[in-house]
Amino acid sequence: MIAEVLAEAAEKMDKAVEVAKDDFATVRTGRANPALFEKIPVDYYGTPTPLQQLAGLQNPEARTIIITPYDKTALKEIEKALVAVPNLGASPNNDGNVIRVTMPELTEERRKEYVKLARAKGEDAKVVLRNLRRKAKDELDALTGEVSDDDIARAEKELDALTKKHVDAIDTALQHKEAELLEV
Repeated sequence: MIAEVLAEAAEKMDKAVEVAKDDFATVRTGRANPALFEKIPVDYYGTPTPLQQLAGLQNPEARTIIITPYDKTALKEIEKALVAVPNLGASPNNDGNVIRVTMPELTEERRKEYVKLARAKGEDAKVVLRNLRRKAKDELDALTGEVSDDDIARAEKELDALTKKHVDAIDTALQHKEAELLEV
């Protein structure tokens, strides 16, 4: 019972760390990165669809992304979705076949805003981890009659160590992202 609760918590915490890393990838650094654009929702025949499912994304230069739609009729909608994204600062150019997105240079002020955004995403991920820990602890407490108190106390210590390990992983990913953002 205890092993199952801890294994489930570990699995969910691993997924939370991966989601946090994916979120960090969507925060812009000095280079244009296709990950910035992958999850942008595009209205495709009335359905919000992630851009990565509608187009190929290429990065030929440091500040340029080329978006090649699989369906040419989606060009206008993709361009509209790119213009509507806040905090991107990109200028899309549609030539009828592909969309070229040129990212502006990052100013010092803009870099600091992105660091704040990355920290907020990191804090959100830590809240998710704490919620997972609380849920697992509640499940352990529910086993009070079936398992000895010593076993539950040991399991709670393991759960705390597991939570700390995952929080540290998020902190490490955040530190890398901050260093990347502040690099000129």
